[in-house]
Amino acid sequence: MSTYLLCSTPLYGHVVPLVTIGRRLVEHGHRVLLLTGSVFADRVRAAGLEFRPLRGAADFDERDPGTYVPDLDRYRGLRLSRYQVEQTFVRPIPDQFRAVRAILDAEGVDAVLVDCVFAGILPLLTAAPGTRPPVLAAGIMPLAQTSRDVAPYNTALPPSSTRLGRLRNRTLNAVGRRVLFAPTQRLADQLVRDVGGTGLGDSFVMDLSRLFDRFLQLGPAEFEYPRSDLSPNLRFVGPVLPGHGGASLPDWWSELDDGRPVVHVTQGTLDTDDFTKLVRPTLDALADDDVHVLVSTGRRPVEAVGPTPANARVAEFLPYDALLPRTDVVVTNGGFGGTLQALAAGVPLVVAGAAEDKPETAARVAHFGLGIDLRTGRPSAERVRRAVHDVLADPSWRARTTALAATMAGYDALDAVVDELERAVAARREAGGRRAG
Repeated sequence: MSTYLLCSTPLYGHVVPLVTIGRRLVEHGHRVLLLTGSVFADRVRAAGLEFRPLRGAADFDERDPGTYVPDLDRYRGLRLSRYQVEQTFVRPIPDQFRAVRAILDAEGVDAVLVDCVFAGILPLLTAAPGTRPPVLAAGIMPLAQTSRDVAPYNTALPPSSTRLGRLRNRTLNAVGRRVLFAPTQRLADQLVRDVGGTGLGDSFVMDLSRLFDRFLQLGPAEFEYPRSDLSPNLRFVGPVLPGHGGASLPDWWSELDDGRPVVHVTQGTLDTDDFTKLVRPTLDALADDDVHVLVSTGRRPVEAVGPTPANARVAEFLPYDALLPRTDVVVTNGGFGGTLQALAAGVPLVVAGAAEDKPETAARVAHFGLGIDLRTGRPSAERVRRAVHDVLADPSWRARTTALAATMAGYDALDAVVDELERAVAARREAGGRRAG
């Protein structure tokens, strides 16, 4: 048996994959500690893991933006992106690291697995590998690794490996690092030094993937831009798909047996304060169509959606393992985990991504012909209608997503992550034995 420490930023889409991984590790007989925000304590314990709480600035509640991005309304464009990154992932570094350090000092941790933006691990990563346990990362969003073949993350530009394309990529990456996100880099470097780290050196805070002993991208290689210079520590392990077995179905579920197309619309679990962004336009767009429109509110009260047309049904939660096999189109704001779940079921998408990593997810959906990128977070009802009608009318969308689903079925992410962690621990123990001898 080994003891593993899992660390996650307290965001639902980050925590759930690590909880699922932790459950599998427990099934393999390991002890698992999960460090994250206090709001997830019950979920962590229910999975059979030992919960450890973050403190201070690191322990925020995504349902209450005032707890971590209090000045969100003051920013737009690049300044908004930089503010969100700094408040959510950079300023918590000291409190995250202190929590990690306390656990490592108190427990016999054999290896650490963090979500890929848990920057509080940076002070530990700067230590020599022989003086710390192995540190692995789980990529829970589209791959952000800088490359000569792709434009900077969050530009949502298509990849290009032509001579001019690589010139574009090199120029934009330099501007992003040395100008646009230079204040973020300086802040992260100082915070790492404040808790005893050696600073970031040549590493860019917006791309930490090369620093880990192993970087495990929780998605298929077939849904990622090709890069000729991927770091050797990276492995695509496929998606972690959380099961919802045993979840109760709504009373109206049998209505879906009438053969009409099913369109599911969601704004995810975080962006649920304003349903006029995507849910309302979709309801208005399809109100007169001979389809079922199913809305999930991300645990918000169904009343928050407002009046619904006769062909629509609303629920706080819909179990995807039951829903997606019956769905013809998913209309989404582009959360990475939910997008992968739809693709694993072979369902084409209409994506309206506006913030965080969602434009990058939307761009990949369009690039691989798996759906339509609306290129806005607030589409009109007419744009939604045209996109949904296009996907329903053209079978090539479904053919491509079905082909990708078959490829994704060949991955086993949970066993791959367990294998990587067990190999890392075995290598460390062997190295320790050699030194002792």
